[in-house]
Amino acid sequence: MVNIALVGCNGKMGKAVTSAVQSRNDCEIAFGADPFGTPAYDYPVFESLAVSDKKADVIIDFSNPASLDDILAYALEKKIPCVLCTTGYSPEQVEKIKKASESVAIFYSGNMSLGINLLIELSKEAAKILGAADFDIEIVEKHHNQKIDAPSGTALMIADGISDTLAEEPQYVYDRHSYRKKRSKNEIGIHSVRGGTIVGEHEVIFAGHDEVVTISHQAQSKEVFAVGAVNAAVYLADQSAGMYNMGNLLAAKLG
Repeated sequence: MVNIALVGCNGKMGKAVTSAVQSRNDCEIAFGADPFGTPAYDYPVFESLAVSDKKADVIIDFSNPASLDDILAYALEKKIPCVLCTTGYSPEQVEKIKKASESVAIFYSGNMSLGINLLIELSKEAAKILGAADFDIEIVEKHHNQKIDAPSGTALMIADGISDTLAEEPQYVYDRHSYRKKRSKNEIGIHSVRGGTIVGEHEVIFAGHDEVVTISHQAQSKEVFAVGAVNAAVYLADQSAGMYNMGNLLAAKLG
């Protein structure tokens, strides 16, 4: 039985993770940590990890980038693995995550969906062929009107995956309104839409001469991300120090 510490338990994703855990028999939530909202769970909730008097085998974080320092400090002190699902980290924070992974196991992904990770792999394969054929590559991501960061961490994951397959490192272009020039070939355009209650939609467009290839994914509910995070937590609880992602989890399941 894997005991989980859930950071951000009072938020929408925290509630989704709580629900996902309730349907399983290989894990449970030992306690939650959240300074906001009123909890209504059958597990204790503390204002922060630091003031908790409970023990856990792994941390799942669906909170805010501002919480990273406290989470890593707690994880390093207690030698507890972390599943970091929050997006919007700065480059400096990503370096802190990598440094911490030298001492504890860290699962870090901008998106916990199986389908999205398949989209990334398909886009990489398409880019090997279509990128070499001078197809222009654009990424469009859509999310609800409460999402703070833009572009989404998932859009950047897709762009980084594609970039690794191209002969020349591309330039990411996030907003064209200030540009008065033609699109260059060495670009990946990344565009953000915010509105309504859109859970998450990502579209990769390969536009060539007189033909367009599109690969897309739609998340119908937050449940897909919650299930992925819990799967990652159960997997990570037995891993040694290092950086892990959805590719490692899929390989473990398949192998």
